[in-house]
Amino acid sequence: MRRNRRVKIVATLGPASNNEKTIRALFEAGADVFRINMSHATPEALRQAHATIRKIETDFSRPIGILIDLQGPKLRIGKFESGAIRITEGDILSFVRRESVGGLGRVHLPHPEIFQAVQPGHALLLDDGKLRLRIVEASDVRIDAEVLTSGTLASRKGISLPDTVIPLAAMTDKDRADLEDALNVGVDWVGLSFVQRAKDIAEARKLIRGRAAIMAKIEKPSALTELKEIIELADGIMVARGDLGVEMPVEKVPGLQKQITRAARNAGKPVVVATQMLESMILSPAPTRAEVSDVATAVFDGADAVMLSAESAVGKYPVEAVATMDRVAIEVERDPLYERIIHAQRIDPEATGADAISAAARTVTETLNLAAIICYTASGATSIRAARERPPQPIIALTPIPGTGRKLAIVWGLHCVLTSDPKDLDDMVAKACRIAYQEGFALPGQRVIISAGVPLGTPGATNMLRIAFVGEETPDAQ
Repeated sequence: MRRNRRVKIVATLGPASNNEKTIRALFEAGADVFRINMSHATPEALRQAHATIRKIETDFSRPIGILIDLQGPKLRIGKFESGAIRITEGDILSFVRRESVGGLGRVHLPHPEIFQAVQPGHALLLDDGKLRLRIVEASDVRIDAEVLTSGTLASRKGISLPDTVIPLAAMTDKDRADLEDALNVGVDWVGLSFVQRAKDIAEARKLIRGRAAIMAKIEKPSALTELKEIIELADGIMVARGDLGVEMPVEKVPGLQKQITRAARNAGKPVVVATQMLESMILSPAPTRAEVSDVATAVFDGADAVMLSAESAVGKYPVEAVATMDRVAIEVERDPLYERIIHAQRIDPEATGADAISAAARTVTETLNLAAIICYTASGATSIRAARERPPQPIIALTPIPGTGRKLAIVWGLHCVLTSDPKDLDDMVAKACRIAYQEGFALPGQRVIISAGVPLGTPGATNMLRIAFVGEETPDAQ
């Protein structure tokens, strides 16, 4: 199955979609990767979804990626005797460590790490940012904060501290258990929540040990100060705009989306734009014009993938939401300005053989108007570097490793095909040309360009380009 667009679509599974019929329909409508949110999914639900996706993958002979999203630490206040209290602008609210039921002017805060980290002047947000406070005094056992926004504060509401680096690991005991379950099942991407520092990625990598790729979710302002280092250590980046918009002024989020997307692209790491892209389609069969523009902006920015959350997980119209996103992406990529905007963001290759080969492949492809770029890849690195160049021609990634094909399902412009390693250089060219024809990317008489590493099958050894004609005879590729 060939997509008519280069940006990929990630669809979150949930009560509205976690069955074989709907998952199959979501894939046929355009979903390339399925996300499972471990904040809500059980290990059994994960196993069932994994089995269903792999069955559909076999039916369509196309690698499908699975991304699990770890919950991360959840910071919440304690309970109130009355269930909720009213707070008024100018009041001083005291947060205390001592375990007790909160009351007027006093809130139990069961997170000692917060008391260790906050300082006077830091912002304190409650209930997804609806209530804003400023810390005026802090000690190891008590925090006094001035209320800046009046409202009602209910028990167990979430707390955020955008100015504070909290000494908490990005992974809880629940996350570690969920991660082990997911790795045993065989997921392809792990979404890491609550990333504050680069060392959060390093700690996760020790646990994962190469069994899945790491997607760092940028949702904390503190992560922006180490963005370069986080991108360097992660395998992919997610712009989690919902949480960013809670902890930062919402007017800053569009600019940050562009900055993060550009930084990830510079590093050759896949970047996903997420949260509230077609939010109204949770209840409506059609999106708003503003939502369509939002999706289009992410596509124009050159994001590798755009993601649906509640729209496909709990919404009334999950398949329609994917189909809408598919149509918007196709139309944007047909726009006369699209190639010009993408080319304006062209990135200089790094001083590596793989980057030089990928840049050369793009130049040759454009100069000779070739039909496709074909990459033989074991780890996926060769194809990711080719996609980094954002060429106008399609990129076919050929790999013998199912896990590589599934990981690449989230990468811009890559059409992944599982195939055996070629026997020699002649077989390499013949196989590439056959697959380009069979997958509908090239006609007999057209030319393609092939990149690979010699000796064949050596990871990270991309060192060869070959221009080849697609012949009249196209026997089945093995």
